[in-house]
Amino acid sequence: MNDRLEPDSQVKGAFWVRFGLTQQSWVDPARPDFLAFEYVQHVAMVLDHTVLDAPAERRLRLVHIGGAGMSIPRWVEWRRPATAQVVCEPDVALTNEVRRKIPLPPRSGIKVRDVDGRAGLAAMSTEWADVIIVDAFDGAQVPGDLVTRECLDDIRRVLREEAVVIFNVTDRAPFDWAKRLAAGLAERWPRLLIGMEPVVAKGKRFGNLLLVASDAAPDVRGIERESRKLPTGYRWLSGREAHAWPGGAEPFNDGEESASPGPKGVGW
Repeated sequence: MNDRLEPDSQVKGAFWVRFGLTQQSWVDPARPDFLAFEYVQHVAMVLDHTVLDAPAERRLRLVHIGGAGMSIPRWVEWRRPATAQVVCEPDVALTNEVRRKIPLPPRSGIKVRDVDGRAGLAAMSTEWADVIIVDAFDGAQVPGDLVTRECLDDIRRVLREEAVVIFNVTDRAPFDWAKRLAAGLAERWPRLLIGMEPVVAKGKRFGNLLLVASDAAPDVRGIERESRKLPTGYRWLSGREAHAWPGGAEPFNDGEESASPGPKGVGW
């Protein structure tokens, strides 16, 4: 198998994580605070305005479904040291390459399990995690088994009270696939927050969407304010607008799941 980590020609020690023509992530182990991708910046922002402001004496527990170069776990370790983190990444070859070229810091608290998301969740204790981040791709598409009612039930089981689940997915208008995921989230959590670039929201191009579900109300104003400061700010839907967004879409079930649409020509 070809290497997926490509050195950045302009930043010594940094690497791009690529799957074919798709850039999955960018990692500079010397600068875990620097997040190159706009969706990763927004995931960090959501974490800052939900759980990361918990009292310092409380040890948070995060689960990452999908690892790649582990830019988000590295950022969390930098932002809030001693956080317990579990990464479920079934691509053993990629994980081994990451360990060789951009190893995790010693005593980082990040544990990588060579399992897929469903198997990793099934093995976890009930009410163990404060946050579950689903950022898993098979090539350019989100695996369909990670967005079914049954998978969301397991995520609900593993999360503690007032915890947060964040999905990073890709789709294009009219967002038929993402709306089915949003409908499944809305069945299980009272709070829903949906963010995407304005050009994606307007249907001008394919792109990332963040779907955030929680029991406690997120700091929507803080998220919107911080988002506007970024080079690529998101448009955010919250409250009734977010719950109305699925528009009657039916959530996926095991046995009839579908991977997310890929860029034009993939999954279409």
